[in-house]
Amino acid sequence: MKNIVLYTDGACSGNPGKGGWGAILFYGETKKELSGGEAETTNNRMELTAVIKGLEALKEPCNVDVYSDSAYVVNAFLQGWVKNWQSNGWRSTKGQVLNIDLWQRLVELCQIHSVSWHKVKGHADNVYNNRCDVLARGQITAQNV
Repeated sequence: MKNIVLYTDGACSGNPGKGGWGAILFYGETKKELSGGEAETTNNRMELTAVIKGLEALKEPCNVDVYSDSAYVVNAFLQGWVKNWQSNGWRSTKGQVLNIDLWQRLVELCQIHSVSWHKVKGHADNVYNNRCDVLARGQITAQNV
């Protein structure tokens, strides 16, 4: 399997509000940038969408290292929240899990790809996380035209 690095970020102007996501895929020396947005969404939905769109762009099963500044996304996998939600019918101690549609799609993609999760500090010195933030915010700005 190919080894891929995926950086992602999501952003929102208002929460809910106009949102954007950005992703950068690396395969060897090849780099591909992706981005998109939604008119009425939340920051968490954009964080999830960034990872989903990055994984969906892969044409075959891959080993993927995902780097995100979203504790919501990364901790859901690293701390076992997703497995608990699934075994509890997508319920947490607070009730029905939010963004079930996106979580279910992300779980499907994680069954295709071998995904390793890495939390990075947001708005710090990580050039690729910062670039994803620029891509995501650019999509929000584009909606204001």
